[in-house]
Amino acid sequence: MSFSQSVRAELLSDVNLSKKINKKKAFVREAFLRSGLISNPDKTYHIEFTLPQAQAAELMEIFSYYQLNPKMIARKGQIVVYIKEADAIADILKIIGAHKSLLAFEAIRVEKDKVNTINRQVNFETANINKTVDAAVAQINAIKYIAQTIGLSQLSPPLKEVAELRLENELLSLTEIGQLTTPPIGKSGINHRLRKICKIAEALKNK
Repeated sequence: MSFSQSVRAELLSDVNLSKKINKKKAFVREAFLRSGLISNPDKTYHIEFTLPQAQAAELMEIFSYYQLNPKMIARKGQIVVYIKEADAIADILKIIGAHKSLLAFEAIRVEKDKVNTINRQVNFETANINKTVDAAVAQINAIKYIAQTIGLSQLSPPLKEVAELRLENELLSLTEIGQLTTPPIGKSGINHRLRKICKIAEALKNK
């Protein structure tokens, strides 16, 4: 059973039919029973009503009264009133009295938000890892270039120490490399020295 069918079945139940609601809510409920469609919320957020011009205009007014944000398009001689906002769809389910469907909708929305949050975190962490790897490769290439041209011995002792540690520990983070220096220095200190090394390599290439 689709989500739309589930909502329609709830509205047609004896419990819902016996409930008294105001004229605006009754109009929206009747419009949904006649032509309403809600996409499965686990895929996308979309609700629409296909109505004659006059009824579509009235539905637009009612949705505006409830401070929703409906849109309207023409389709095959009739008007389609639709909304693609999750909060508005939840409000419509509340308006028409589909409380069980509203709970199901919100449960799906919470799960989707959780999955989306996890995906954003994974993408962020992956981007950071890629950025770190790219930076490490650039640093190692710069150090190797200096070693092959003028030799690492031409670097100042602090830069030479970091350059050798970077070559010997390609997979270590800047923080971990900083712990190997004498005396140990922080991540920003290591990063500063490696930037200097990369600038030296770039200057040698430009010559």
